[in-house]
Amino acid sequence: MKSEVSIRWTGNMAFESEVNGHKLVLDAAKEFGGEDLGYRPKPLVMAALAGCTGMDVVSILKKMRVEYDGLEIKVEGDVADEHPKTYTALKLIYEFKGKDLPMEKLEKAVALSEETYCGVWAMYKKAVPVTYEIRVVE
Repeated sequence: MKSEVSIRWTGNMAFESEVNGHKLVLDAAKEFGGEDLGYRPKPLVMAALAGCTGMDVVSILKKMRVEYDGLEIKVEGDVADEHPKTYTALKLIYEFKGKDLPMEKLEKAVALSEETYCGVWAMYKKAVPVTYEIRVVE
């Protein structure tokens, strides 16, 4: 099985890609020669991680019949001081909204995503430490 994405330069620092039938524009900030027309590549790395694990966690909790009012996943990335300015560590913060949520099931869902299902997480943790925290807001 293969996966493929292509990207096309549209001028200056901007590129456009079509991913699963959806357009994605990438560009640099104005201070780096871009026109701020789209996403920056490095934050998309964090968004990919959050999206991958989020889809896993939502699916697993549905199977566990855990009901909650909301879920927000934040990703914090420590960036190297020198070039190449890679992420040196990533931290996921899962913030569940709801009353009397079963913490053991939330922890199990996140652990299953980390250990078994999320391919993005599996790939990233080979390169940098990835940690997480679970918060419940009533």
